[in-house]
Amino acid sequence: MGKFIIKTTPTGFTFRLNAANGETVAVGGEVYTTLDACKNGCESVRINAPIANVEDQTIEGYEEQKHPKFEIYKDKAGQFRFRLKAKNGQTIAASEGYVKKDSCKNGIASVCKNAPDAPVIEPELKEE
Repeated sequence: MGKFIIKTTPTGFTFRLNAANGETVAVGGEVYTTLDACKNGCESVRINAPIANVEDQTIEGYEEQKHPKFEIYKDKAGQFRFRLKAKNGQTIAASEGYVKKDSCKNGIASVCKNAPDAPVIEPELKEE
């Protein structure tokens, strides 16, 4: 089973989704100012990923899909990446770069498989 792992940063909280094998398959789309907002970001991925369409922007004349959706695109280095956009169009998760498009598609499949049942692992907060 995958899991969402929340980390603290100097400016707030971020999350990543790890697959059952421990590999990171997606990271949150922003730095959240509160822990609750970050948990809401995890929940948004949990809800949107399984119902999201896939829009392959690397194909000329691709058909635009409705939100929620995964967008497959090429980055400046020529690698394939995906981003998951919620119903409101906001990016809620993104991938690493992949050399092959099939690997990118496998990453999307992994998010869809792991997100729905993934527990949220919160950071250990230091007592003041």
